[in-house]
Amino acid sequence: MTRILFKDRVALVTGGNKGIGKAICTHLAEHGARIACGYGRDRKAAEAYEQEFSQKGYQGKVYQCDVTEPEQIVATVEQVVQDFGRIDILVNNAGITSDKTVLKMETADWQKVLRTNLSSCFYLSKAVLPHMLKQKYGRIINISSVIGLSGNIGQANYASAKAGLFGFTKTLALETARKGITVNAVAPGFVRTEMTEKIPPEIIQKTLDQIPMRRFAEPHEISRVVVFLAQEDSSYITGQIYGINGGLYM
Repeated sequence: MTRILFKDRVALVTGGNKGIGKAICTHLAEHGARIACGYGRDRKAAEAYEQEFSQKGYQGKVYQCDVTEPEQIVATVEQVVQDFGRIDILVNNAGITSDKTVLKMETADWQKVLRTNLSSCFYLSKAVLPHMLKQKYGRIINISSVIGLSGNIGQANYASAKAGLFGFTKTLALETARKGITVNAVAPGFVRTEMTEKIPPEIIQKTLDQIPMRRFAEPHEISRVVVFLAQEDSSYITGQIYGINGGLYM
């Protein structure tokens, strides 16, 4: 029998209709959370997921929002609070890639990845914090990446954004530690999602050769850690980075 960990709790998860985000939404809902699932452009996939969610008996709703636009974020957060009454858990999961070496990378490639993968976490946290401060409770979990620790050829923008999340996480954790709010980051390695399925087979094999466990993670293996950090019982954990990479980076 599934233990109810999040009775009356509301979780806002960006990029929540696919891959890691979908696993996070599902795992939180399995434990009783009501879910506000943020998505970018794929309305059809989001609505299909909302229907699937409802059929499983979970409480949730999808919200279209461009996470690079602060005004849209504020409006979305206010709508979530209006619909659900509160926000207890924020999972900053939305992310993109636009890979090129530094020499070939255009300014637009740099900026769009930084805006989506890093700046959005600032915008969302800033919008959600007043509600968490009012209720004297909150869990903010930022989804970073092993690439933020190790770097990777062709991913200067992605690595910089994901590394920036570590500093943001630690700083916000310090600012909110006495206010009932914890802030932590999860840094997955390579996970079997639509994003990694686009990697050429020869690159996948080279990557697998570098991972001691010789496999990619499954999305649910990431979501389990998010659920752990989101619990009330994890109230003494803040400002931490949780690596989930099969031994790729230690």
